[in-house]
Amino acid sequence: MEAAIIIVFVIGYLAITLEHSIKIDKLIPALVMMAISWALISLGIDGFPQWFDSAHQGLVDGYANVGHEDRQHLMEETLLHHLGKTAEILVFLLGAMTIVEIIDYFDGFSAIKSIIKTKKKSKLLWIFAILAFGLSAIIDNLTATIVLISILQKIIKERNVRIWFAGLIIISANAGGAFSPIGDVTTTMLWIGDKVSTGKLISYLFIPSLLCMIVPVLVASFLPAFKGNIEVEDSNQDKPKNRFSTRMLLLGLGAILSVPVFKVVTHLPPYVGMMLALGIVAIFAEIYSNAKFSLTEVNATESDAHAAHGPVHHSLSKIELPSILFFLGILMAVAALESLGLLFGFATTLRESMPMMGTEMAGTQVSDLVVLLLGIGSAVIDNVPLVAASLGMFTESLDDQLWHFIAYSAGTGGSMLIIGSAAGVVAMGMEKIDFFWYLKKISWLALIGFLAGAVAFFVTRTMF
Repeated sequence: MEAAIIIVFVIGYLAITLEHSIKIDKLIPALVMMAISWALISLGIDGFPQWFDSAHQGLVDGYANVGHEDRQHLMEETLLHHLGKTAEILVFLLGAMTIVEIIDYFDGFSAIKSIIKTKKKSKLLWIFAILAFGLSAIIDNLTATIVLISILQKIIKERNVRIWFAGLIIISANAGGAFSPIGDVTTTMLWIGDKVSTGKLISYLFIPSLLCMIVPVLVASFLPAFKGNIEVEDSNQDKPKNRFSTRMLLLGLGAILSVPVFKVVTHLPPYVGMMLALGIVAIFAEIYSNAKFSLTEVNATESDAHAAHGPVHHSLSKIELPSILFFLGILMAVAALESLGLLFGFATTLRESMPMMGTEMAGTQVSDLVVLLLGIGSAVIDNVPLVAASLGMFTESLDDQLWHFIAYSAGTGGSMLIIGSAAGVVAMGMEKIDFFWYLKKISWLALIGFLAGAVAFFVTRTMF
């Protein structure tokens, strides 16, 4: 039965990787392999020789002697445990996405465009790279990429010029998301999973992430594509259409930034702070828009009349639910492999067979090469399941250097291929960027940035 579950996972994984070739949204194979994997576990529960207790990060003692009813009960408890941990991530993402959509409802991001005045391509490159790096740390790399490419389309008319900027935006956004607990789904997973803390994550990864952005942008600024000037359209045409745009931008970004502080002060899970932030932003959004409908009313005609115009309802309707369902499917599918002890066994094999190039961490030597390969692998396949697998493979304590290096590698390694990160995929769709064009023109820049950041991590990790 274990072999069957592994086969299901491999087939599902391939379907996710080949999403653009087979024309099937990756959420579909993710959900299918999650459901089938747990169904096979339930049907073959009596045949498994071991069981991994995620709550205590170890194999269950004496599992071979546990009866059928107890095994069923243990499986249900494990499933509920993983669903709870996954729900924490999904609810957190839902809150963050809704706040960003509320900002967009008030045309808040147009304030960013109004500050861009330069016509020089190289200077414009640095502006967008720095904006991508900073914004992705606050509103996540996917959203930052969408916002900045939307602005880019209003500033630069020529698509052949825009796609070069888009490529560097991808690199910068992924770099900025790596050092922030709310900047990338993978770092959010590690943060919510109590593998990294906000302060240590920033301390360990800010310099490597910054170099991962600076080195490619610096090299690219000398390329012919970024020489000369562009023709900038009149910025007055795109001034904020709403008088509350700047206010909602600052309020929304400030609310998201307050979430890590809320976690430190209250010791509550991050999604609680995100829901509080969403509630506060939503209050001001409703006041500013003069919408008078209630989300809890069912039979209210006034609610129906204003639903299409209310900022909260509008923003909730624009959330990218396919991504949420994909995360649900892939995280629960990986949880199935973890529960059977397969990831734990795989990690043990890695430790014994891989050359030990790492430093001693929490009494156990972990190979830096393994994590570097994880980063390269995240460019080929999705980084979410890779990080989810690492959570089940390794048992290092909070803020161990291993977790920070995993956060860096998984967060920035995906930039090496355009399909390797959510930011790359959305840019590919918005600008119709060709896979092989990106591979030829941008991938090498992403690689040198990734390696520069990795070297910086090796140097600076001994300082903290």
